Amino acid sequence: MIELRNICYEHDGKQILKNINLKFNNEITVITGPNGAGKSTLAKIIMGIIKPTSGSVLYNDQDITDFSITQRAKIGFSYSFQQPVKFKGLRVCDILRIANAKKDVALSKYLKSVGLCSREYMTRELSGDLSGGELKRVEIATVLARNTQVNIFDEPEAGIDLWSFGNLVETFSKFQKEINGIFIMISHQEKMINLANKIVLLNAGQVEKLGKKEEILPFLSNANKSCKGCGV
Repeated sequence: MIELRNICYEHDGKQILKNINLKFNNEITVITGPNGAGKSTLAKIIMGIIKPTSGSVLYNDQDITDFSITQRAKIGFSYSFQQPVKFKGLRVCDILRIANAKKDVALSKYLKSVGLCSREYMTRELSGDLSGGELKRVEIATVLARNTQVNIFDEPEAGIDLWSFGNLVETFSKFQKEINGIFIMISHQEKMINLANKIVLLNAGQVEKLGKKEEILPFLSNANKSCKGCGV
């Protein structure tokens, strides 16, 4: 379990997050909300990319607030960025082998799970040779190949067409059940929100609503009607 206690974050004199208290269990949690609500900032704090101004991050009752991103990766945290990183000279097969702790022989299954043909993509370079959507899928496959207990995805739908994303949603559900881990999604995409066991609605750096899908979806629907184009 991950627990956030009184998390606050300030940047350039502006308070981005205000007293966030949340718990993440072995299920799919979607964090949604309008643009600028602090969703990506919260995800980066959980991963250790940035450190909170105040508050604590606990993992299985251990205080990991001061753990770096490398330390968190070693104890089972994985992260998919909103904008995937390019690696010149590194091939898709190389990054999958590095990521896969189980040393699976058939790494192609991870590419297949995100809708990519292994014959076509395994030897492709992680650079400008791939489109943004292809890089995004490879990054998601890399996270899944790590088989970690904590998996954080910042807007996994970014750059991916809706038809393909529908298949990815099924992939997330399948792998979460297999790993029985914590899946945290930053998203405002309807299919992803419908996949969630729990939804966190973040607004102006605070938790506005928290609960099961059945409790939060009607509120989100009403919010969309009153705030067209706000990104909820």
